[in-house]
Parts: sequence; C-alpha cells; structure tokens
Amino acid sequence: MKYDVTVIGSGPGGYVAAIRCAQLGLTTAIIEKYNTLGGTCLNVGCIPSKALLDSSEHYHNAKEKFTEHGIDLTNLKVNMPQMIQRKNAVVEQTTKGIDFLMKKNKITVFHGHGSFIDANTINVAKADGSNETIETNKVIIATGSKPIAPAAFNYDKNRVITSTEALNIEDVPKSMVIIGGGVIGLELGSVYARLGSEIHVVEYMDRILPTMDKDCSKELTRAMKKLGVKFHVKHMVTTVKANKKSVTVEVQKRDSEDTFKLNTDYCLVAIGRRAYTDKLGLDKVGIPTDEKGRVEVDAHLQTNVPGIYAIGDVIKGAMLAHKAEEEGVFVAETIAGQKPHIDYNLIPGVVYTWPEVAAVGKTEEQLKEAGVAYKSGKFPFKALGRARASMDTQGMVKVLADANTDEILGVHMVGPRTADMIAEAVALMEFRASAEDASRMSHAHPTYTEAFKEAALAATEDRALHI
Repeated sequence: MKYDVTVIGSGPGGYVAAIRCAQLGLTTAIIEKYNTLGGTCLNVGCIPSKALLDSSEHYHNAKEKFTEHGIDLTNLKVNMPQMIQRKNAVVEQTTKGIDFLMKKNKITVFHGHGSFIDANTINVAKADGSNETIETNKVIIATGSKPIAPAAFNYDKNRVITSTEALNIEDVPKSMVIIGGGVIGLELGSVYARLGSEIHVVEYMDRILPTMDKDCSKELTRAMKKLGVKFHVKHMVTTVKANKKSVTVEVQKRDSEDTFKLNTDYCLVAIGRRAYTDKLGLDKVGIPTDEKGRVEVDAHLQTNVPGIYAIGDVIKGAMLAHKAEEEGVFVAETIAGQKPHIDYNLIPGVVYTWPEVAAVGKTEEQLKEAGVAYKSGKFPFKALGRARASMDTQGMVKVLADANTDEILGVHMVGPRTADMIAEAVALMEFRASAEDASRMSHAHPTYTEAFKEAALAATEDRALHI
C-alpha cells in the first residue's frame, strides 16, 4: 500500500501530526524505532518526570507542611521502588492511550528504524533483522532529540547519567551533581532534593534558566535554595571521573583558574539536547543538517526536498512537546491544502519545579535590547489569600505591556499552578489584549489567577488592589 503521508517518529509532534493527517482524510503511516509509541516525552521525558515530581512533592509536603496543617504522621519514609513503579504505570497507561488513538484513526504503525531510500520510499529496519519498504507521497520527519553527553564527561549510564537514567534510580542518592541549570536539570534536581539528596547545580552562565526572564530566575533560585540546593553559577565542569559507587566532578570558576572537587553518588548531565537525525538517510535525498544535526525548513516547515517536512526538535526553535504538536498540526493542514498559522512568540515555556515557572512572550531583557518602550507590573503570591491558605506563597506574576498601546508583550510567573495559569495569558495575547483588558476581567476569589489580574492592574495604572 502507498500512503499519502508517512511520519517518522511517534513523539508528541509525530503522533499528533499523524492523527491530524488521518482526520483530514489522508492515508497515514507512522514509524517508531522503539517498542512503545510516544517518543522521549511520554517514555523518558515529560510524563515520567512529572510523575516523579508529583510523588516527591507529596512526600516533601508530608514531611515539611502536614504538621502545620494539623496532620500528624509517624514513620514517614520514601519507598523509592514503589515511586518508580507508579511512574512506570503512568507511562504505560499513557503510551497505551497512543496505541488506541492510532487504531481509532486507522493509522498504520510500523516498529523499526525508518530511513530514506529516496524521497518517496522509506525502509523500516526491524528489531528481528528484517526490513520492510513503505511507498509514500509525503514524509514528516519527527524523530526528536537525544541528551547531549560530551565524551569528556565519561557518560556511563551508571554513575554519570542523563535524564533517562535519572528517572529510574531505585535508592535515594545521598548526593548528586547536576551539570546545567536549565529546565531538565532543575526539575530532576528538585525531585531528589525533596527526597533528601544533597544537590549541587553547576551552571556556566551567571544564573539558572538563562533564557527566561531574570526575575523568574531569581525567584526560583530563592525557592530551590530553601530546599537545600546549592548553586555554582559562572562555573564549568572540567573533568568527571566515576567508579562503580561514586563520581568525582572537578569544577572551575568561569573567569579564573580556581577549581574545587565534588564527590557525589551521581553526576547528571543536563546541558541540553541535540536533534536525533542519526542514520535517517538524509544524504540519500539531499537534505543537509547543521552543526547540531537539525534540518533546515521553510515557512511551511518543508525541507529543501518538496514533499518532505520536518517538525519538533529536529528543526530550530524551543525543544518543547507542545511546540512540536502545533507544528504537527500545521504540517498536516498544509499538506491538506489549508493555510494554518503558528505564532512562535506565543508558545509558552514551563518549568515544573515547585513553585512552577511559566512564561510567554518577550522577557524584560529582550524588550530592553530591542529598544521597546514598556511598563511592568508585578504581584507577589505572598499577598494572595489563596496562596496563604495553601502555604504556597513563594513567587510572583509579572506583566509586561507596551508603554504606548498597553498591549501585553510578555507574562512571567513563578508560583503555584502557574503551568496552568499561563494559558490565560496566551489566550489574551493571541487576541492582542491590553493589560487593562486583563485587569478588568472578573477572576474567581480566592484563586491563584488573581495574581495575574493584580499584576495587570499594576502594569496598567500601578494600582494593584491587594498590596
């Protein structure tokens, strides 16, 4: 059978692209290298990490806050194997859900390594050594990314690990060094810090979350220090040496010769991810890649070869599951002759620590650099009744608006449930709302979202009501 569209990779971008293609009446196939669908996100990324984040937060609250709530516990302890088992069950349930969606939408699933024979022929190399050939009219490359692990760090999957292995540690480490103060390192660092591990974060830049608004970085640094996390910013790791039971990490100050060593149970390498286009056969169809393995695409997300598209982590832009999903829908609708649209400025970014960090639009630093006249309004969660009731008073909401038109240009949040709250800001900015529009919307009381209303009031006329 010849397919209208074949998708290589079944992560959030790939499987969503396949579903949308099928909805539009296109005969669709999807190729997945591994036994389960869902890619990195569902199997060893977003979903399992959030399962552990929630479990560790429950334990931390029981240990640190329950007594104040009037709940007394005895013999509280971490059952790490059960925590891992629950995480695995969540992953299994989620990936089975993708299997169901493929069947529901009559999408043919091939398991094996997909690679190009030519622009309209894909080879699927299966685990048993056999091969199968697929004829297709269009192709969507959605093969995702892999963690970056430089050879100098001696990545051994035992003591020197990436996020993949960090999701399956069955004993709480006494200590861990995390190389990289980005989203992945901070999320997994907070998991183990809550469970009692001594965490050291080494970050080359002058602050954690260097691509996010500086106020977000400050707020999260303050919150994670309360968990006991130790930060070494403006530092770099020079050597990593491991044995069967521990790791020695040598750290150097960025602008000097000063060094020190950290001896820990594990070293988590979290310095970013690279596009996974290995052995895809791109050379056979004439598609080049850049120094990071990424594929160049045009405004329609089409490569230099007509009929071959690429989405998600294999192209430039933020490596976010929801960005890949939007691109998957975009390409499917483009192939079907529609005229979809993506506003990359309005794709939110989230860090699932606690407090959570969420942002959309421009940072204050970006507005300054671009010479845009803006006004800023901030509101702290400690001034919010709902936050005091739940003992989640760390963090703030910041609204940035155009100084002349009052249009909302950026919203930055650190606090409880901000991962969900940011959607309100995205919706408003999609319709080019003003800070005054946000401030005049009725928000239920008491809720966390009132902090957004108050920040919008502060940006509009510097008249927040509750501070």
